[in-house]
Amino acid sequence: MPQGILTFAEQRDGSFKKVAFEATSAAAALKADFGGKVTSVVIGKGVQAIAAKLGAYGADEVLAFDQDLFDKYSTGGYGRALVQAVQVCDPALIIVPATTMGRDLAAWAAAKLGVACAMDCVEIKAEGGKPRVRRPVYAGKAFATLEPTTGALVAAIRPNVFAAKESAPGTEAPVKVLPIEFSAESIRAMVKRIAAPAEARLDVAEADIVVAGGRGIGSPEGWAPLEELAKVLGAAVGASRAVVDSGWRDHADQIGQTGKVVAPTLYFACGISGAIQHLAGMRTSKVIVAINKDPEAPIFKVANYGIVGDLFEVLPALTAEFKKVL
Repeated sequence: MPQGILTFAEQRDGSFKKVAFEATSAAAALKADFGGKVTSVVIGKGVQAIAAKLGAYGADEVLAFDQDLFDKYSTGGYGRALVQAVQVCDPALIIVPATTMGRDLAAWAAAKLGVACAMDCVEIKAEGGKPRVRRPVYAGKAFATLEPTTGALVAAIRPNVFAAKESAPGTEAPVKVLPIEFSAESIRAMVKRIAAPAEARLDVAEADIVVAGGRGIGSPEGWAPLEELAKVLGAAVGASRAVVDSGWRDHADQIGQTGKVVAPTLYFACGISGAIQHLAGMRTSKVIVAINKDPEAPIFKVANYGIVGDLFEVLPALTAEFKKVL
C-alpha cells in the first residue's frame, strides 16, 4: 500500500526556489497522517551540492538526479526522472509546486503514472490515509474538495500559500544519487538555449509582495510610481491582461486567469477595475489593497483596504511613508 510523501524540489541555476521549501514543509506537517517518510526529489545539473539542505525543512531523504542531461528543464526528461522517483518510494501523495515548470511536470507525470492530478491546491489533509485537497474553481468564486478514488495523488500547491518552515534547522538529509533508467533519445524535446532578460526580476508568482497595475495607469510611461513602491518594499511588479495586451508590460508580469496565479502576503491593485479574470489570479492574496478613482470598481469588493483616489498621488505618498519605516 502506498505511504509517505514525495515532493519535487524545484531549483534554478543551483539554487532552490522558495516554493521547494514550502512543498517540503507542507509534507513534513502531513507526515504523521500518511505514515512512512518525506522524500524529496531534486533534478538538475550539480544539484548534489544543495540537496541536503532540504533536511532542515523536514525531508527524511533526498533522491537526486544529477546529470548534464538535466542542465535545462525538459518535460520528458524531468518527467521521466520524477516518475522513476515515484516508482522507487511508492508514495501516497506527490507534492509539486504550481509554478510554470511544476504545472507542466505535474500533469505529465500524473498521466504517465495513471493517477489523479489536482492543480492550485491551497489545502491538503488526510482522510483515512488518503489525501484530500482543496482548490479554487470557477475563477476563484468557489472551492472544490477532491480526493483520489484509487492510487496516489499529484497535488500542485499554489506558491506562498504553505509556509516554508525550518522544522529542524541545520539538519542535512541523506542524499541518494539515482542513475537514470531511460535513454536520452526517449526525450522528444530538449531546451538548447534560454533567452533570459538582461535584468533579472522577481517573479510575481513567488514574491511575498506584489504591486500590480491595470489600464488605469494610462500609458507605458506611467509605471514609475509602481516601480518605486516595489523597490522600497522589495516587491514584484505585476500587470493585468489589458496592460499586457497593450504592450506596456511583458507577459511574464501578467496576473490572472490567462496569466500567473499569485498568493502573496500583500497585494497592491493599482488602477485595476477587478474583472473576474484578474481576480482569478490574485484572489487568494492574504491582504489586498486596492487603489482606484472609481468608488464602484469591483476590486473593492475583494479588497481588505481600499483607497479611492488618483494613484499618481496616492502611490508617491505611500512610498514616502514606507521609506520612513523601512
